[in-house]
Amino acid sequence: MPHLQLSPVRAVRGHLLVPGDKSISHRYVLLSALADGRSTIDHLSPGADVAASLGCVEALGARVDRLGPASVHITGQGHGGLRQASGPLACLNSGTTMRLLAGIVAGLPFVSKLTGDDSLSRRPMGRIIDPLTRMGARIESQEGRAPLVIQGGPLRAVTWAPPVASAQIKSAVLLAGLSATGTTVVHEPAATRDHTERAFPLFGLRCDVQGLTVSVAGGQRASAPTGVLTVPGDPSSAAVWAAAAAALPGSSVQFPGVALNPRRLGFLTALTRLGARVTIVTDAEIGGESVGTIAVAFGDRQDTTIGPDEVPDLIDELPVLAAVAAFGRRLEVRGAGELRVKESDRITALVTGLRALGVEAEEFPDGFAIDGTVRQPRGGEADAAGDHRLVMAFTLIALGASGPTGIRGAERVAVSYPAFIADLQRLTP
Repeated sequence: MPHLQLSPVRAVRGHLLVPGDKSISHRYVLLSALADGRSTIDHLSPGADVAASLGCVEALGARVDRLGPASVHITGQGHGGLRQASGPLACLNSGTTMRLLAGIVAGLPFVSKLTGDDSLSRRPMGRIIDPLTRMGARIESQEGRAPLVIQGGPLRAVTWAPPVASAQIKSAVLLAGLSATGTTVVHEPAATRDHTERAFPLFGLRCDVQGLTVSVAGGQRASAPTGVLTVPGDPSSAAVWAAAAAALPGSSVQFPGVALNPRRLGFLTALTRLGARVTIVTDAEIGGESVGTIAVAFGDRQDTTIGPDEVPDLIDELPVLAAVAAFGRRLEVRGAGELRVKESDRITALVTGLRALGVEAEEFPDGFAIDGTVRQPRGGEADAAGDHRLVMAFTLIALGASGPTGIRGAERVAVSYPAFIADLQRLTP
């Protein structure tokens, strides 16, 4: 699917079970490899990113038995039982795999080489190199970028204040802290996703959370959970369809079984301010994560702004929020400079693609502005720039445009959402 051709629709409607959450899936896979015993994970994210994590833990000696497209047994070897891989650890396009895995191998007594594709090799890794080096690892890089050659070994605890709010930096340091002497402390500049902290107790690991400070004692051994770990649905995958419902009159969608972690629902607050009708019902708590049903329907058209304080909780969803604004609303986003170091320069590529589809869009160093009151998107040809989030955003534009739309590079959506087109067809019969 290197080129996706789409025609406008009247509305999106229906119920949808979205794939397992990608962030939680990564953490369950990596912690299972560190644990003593066999872990069973169900509803695992089926995308290429989590497949990269599975491949890396296999290369390090964990046994992975694939029970189906979204279910696995992982038999961990314990922290001391993992072995040096026979070749590079291929993280493919997954920044989460590379950064979190770096925290693990930093404490292992051998050399690991972490590689990525062209996109991942352009992304900044200095943010994890600095704290891991301070803890005692020796790391070679290409001017702060992959490939990373990590000589692991005995680590010492560190107190670290990341320069940017990042769950990946925090998690890398905490994972390294498990094998360090002393207590490792991370002071966040702003609250980020806390899936690592919520997953630790499932594997018998302790961490302490006090506001923006997280600490973990070294020398802990992980153990496999006794029951099945069920990954809740991915709110970031639901976001594109929720955004479509907010954008197109007459639309209504429901998503049961979705993770309702507060750090993941900022996009729903933004959709409400853009005029959508949003309902959230909590059904249960599974593995330390609240799970429930999200319903979104078209309600009205309103303008809003998104500032720096909000960005960490909805950074992945900013492209589809921009697409919502293209339909009769104004949206300004500031404090989102981190978008420039994602799978693409998401600010430039987003604004360029939206303009190609007839949307009035302006680029800022740290964000963008969309004025959907000028005209309706007309369709046309847009380049997703190798970025799965942009495929989703341009698809939303296509659904409400006045003419047909082509999206180049649409195959990249498989990184996080292989069933994307099938689910599109379910909601637009």
